[in-house]
Amino acid sequence: MPAVLPWIAGDARVGKSRGGLSDINLNSPNKGLLADAMTDVPVDNAARSAAPEGLTLAEEEELRSELAKVEEEIGTLRQVLAAKERHCGELKRKLGLTPLDGLKQNLSKSWHDVQVSNAYVKTSEKLGEWNDKVTQSDLYLSASSTLEDWNEKLTQSEAYKKTQETLSQAGQKTSAALSNVGSVISRKLGDMRNSATFKSFEDRVGTIKNRVVGSRENSTDGLHSPSGAGDKSPQDNAPF
Repeated sequence: MPAVLPWIAGDARVGKSRGGLSDINLNSPNKGLLADAMTDVPVDNAARSAAPEGLTLAEEEELRSELAKVEEEIGTLRQVLAAKERHCGELKRKLGLTPLDGLKQNLSKSWHDVQVSNAYVKTSEKLGEWNDKVTQSDLYLSASSTLEDWNEKLTQSEAYKKTQETLSQAGQKTSAALSNVGSVISRKLGDMRNSATFKSFEDRVGTIKNRVVGSRENSTDGLHSPSGAGDKSPQDNAPF
């Protein structure tokens, strides 16, 4: 027992010198021997967070209890949301929906939400009001009138009329040239067909065709003749 007393005194001195129980060596093999001494050490009230001003201790405890319940509900909702997301992914996989389809759907929904949002509606109304103000302003009306005058003067000018006539004549000449080219090609084809060379070539083709058809008919008649395969020459019927 005398060997244990120095350890007890040393641990007690450390706790007292540092001003609290938090600094006592809890890993000491003799910490069980300090039970009586620890009951006499005062608890540091500064370790607890001070209650906000205007709240009683009961109100603080009630708020802390409500906070714990809300945090527990948030954790439960997160678990439910994760399960729902997994189930949604399985349904999409069974339906053959790709992530691209989901992205398109999300973009379409987001755009719809933007269109029905108050900010979008108010912005559209403001733009409509600005458009009305601009189109009804004296500056806009004066600019429109000026542009109309310039357009009228331009269309009635000699240069514009000459340019329009030139383009019209060029179009007519192009159409006439194309028509002439078509007529020339048709006439050349007719002359070529009526030429002696083309007729000679056509006669040769007809002759070759007639020969091929005639030889095919003769071979067919020979195959279907009743006296063809059954008749044999006297030499074939002669005895050996």
